[in-house]
Order: sequence, then C-alpha cells, then structure tokens
Amino acid sequence: MWEHVVMRASTPSDSLGEPLPTMSRRRLLYWLAGGVGVVALGGTAGLELVSHGVLPGKQFLEQIDGACSVPAPSLSFAAVGPSVSGRFFSSHRRREVGYTIAYPPRHGPGDELPLVVMLHGFGNDHTTALVGMTPAQAVALRWDGHLLTAMALVTVDGGDGYWNPHPGDDPMAMVVHELIPLCQRRGLGAAPHRIGLMGISMGGYGALAIAERNPGLIAAVAAISPAVWTSYAQAHAANAGAFASPAAFASGNVIAHADSLVKIPVRVASGVDDPFHPGVAELLPALPTNSVTVVSGGCHTDPFFLEQEPPSLTFLSRHLD
Repeated sequence: MWEHVVMRASTPSDSLGEPLPTMSRRRLLYWLAGGVGVVALGGTAGLELVSHGVLPGKQFLEQIDGACSVPAPSLSFAAVGPSVSGRFFSSHRRREVGYTIAYPPRHGPGDELPLVVMLHGFGNDHTTALVGMTPAQAVALRWDGHLLTAMALVTVDGGDGYWNPHPGDDPMAMVVHELIPLCQRRGLGAAPHRIGLMGISMGGYGALAIAERNPGLIAAVAAISPAVWTSYAQAHAANAGAFASPAAFASGNVIAHADSLVKIPVRVASGVDDPFHPGVAELLPALPTNSVTVVSGGCHTDPFFLEQEPPSLTFLSRHLD
C-alpha cells in the first residue's frame, strides 16, 4: 500500500483558538430564499408548515428563536502532542485518502496506545472531522479537571457515502481493513490495546454501523447526532447517495442490528430539535440497556456537536484504558 506521511508538531493551546462559525449575510439570504422564504408565500399557514418540518427551514427558524441554543462548553487542553498526516491509496475506495493521527500529551510515534477512530460528517473530510478543536486538542482535553486516558485519535477521508459500501467505493472496508491495520502497525489500537469509534452526524451513523458489523474489533462507540433514517425510502428521498440500494440500507440499518452492540459500551447523544431525532428516538430503545443515551435541547448544528464532543471523548477514554 503506497503511503505518503508528513509529521508536524502541534502548537500548545489551552483554548479553542477560534470562534464557532457564524452565519454570514450571504448564507442567511440563501436560507431565506431556499427555505424560510417560503413563509412569505404562505403567511401564517406557511410558518406553521415550516415549524412542523413539512416545509424546509424548520431548524433555521429554531436558530432564530433560540430553540437551537446550547451552552458553550468551557474547554481547556494540556500541551498538545504531535500529529502525523499522510495519504495512502485505498483499494476499497479506489482512490487516495488523507488521514491524520494525533498523539496525546507526552506521547508520540512509536508509543503503544489505545485508538479512537473519528468519522467525519457529510461534506467534511479528515481535516474537519471535529468541531471547534483539532485532533491533537481532542486527545489533550481536560474535562472535569482531569486529562483523558492517554489515547491516539485518527481521522480519515470517507467521502459522502455514509460510511457504508457502494459500488466502487467502500469506506467501511477502508476503515476496518486498511486504516485500522495502518494504525496497528504503529502500535495504536493493537492488542492488548483497544479501539473506539466516534462520529458526528453521518459519522455518528457510520460509527454505529461499523461497530455493529465488527463487534469483536470495537471496544466502545460514541455517536453524536447520528444521521439515522428508519426506511430506505426516507433515506433516498433526503439523500440519494446515502445507500446504494434497499438491500444496502437493510444491511446498514443500525436500528434493526442494534442487538449486535450488546457487548459494546455505547453512548448516543441527540438534540430534540434535530431533524434526525425521530430516527434516533427509534434507535434508543433498541440499544443495549447499559448504553448511555443523552437527549437534550439542541439541533443538528455545530454548537450541539461541540457540546457533546468532550463527554463523548471522556466516555471512550474510560472504556479504552
């Protein structure tokens, strides 16, 4: 497997370093034209339809009226460790993919550590898998006054195919058969150390789906706002590229196969105003009874994702020590 690697030392930091993204005037106008603008056509009746999700723009209205507001977490980090970025040709994805491995404080290449595989959301890649922090900051996080258990974290380019197999592109197999072995050859996630999966949105779905198909490989899972649909028709109508066929959806239906997680610690967090929450609400009762489930105020937005990243990382660190 051809591979190109670049190593860089991360800059120590004890804060996020940059504010959360804000909505620009152009983006506001786009939303108004493409979503909330329909209200102008329908008056009060249109507003009612939007507020119930029949017409697009419900989440935007909730952002305006504050329903999506969540408290910003107070984050601090130890002096961060180094990161290694590179590319390899994936035979399962039939293309080059980029990745970044981040090491915790006082650790670096050559150290044997547990491993967290962080799966990005739709439209992102290995450089933007996390919200509000870098991979090196994620494993240098101080939470509740304590550092996380020392563990490495890897991100990788998975495309926009919801981390499940498609003709000519299988990001799930890439993670299981290429990325994880690449890390294990470096002593990360190799026995007796263990592997955790984490993801946001599409990545949250992917973390659950990969764990369900590989329960002997994965030690713990944390899914933030997982993009869960309850039927192929629903998924196809919303995103025709999410699943290759009804059979692919059935194989990757995380609700139907949740019993595969019975021996795996699971944490799932979802906002009640998240458009994917109805699917998550069906998933939660199917999860093992010892799962940690968090349902709170919030939408499918960066503030909610950022709020849930620290407790998700903490959850994984406790099960990877």
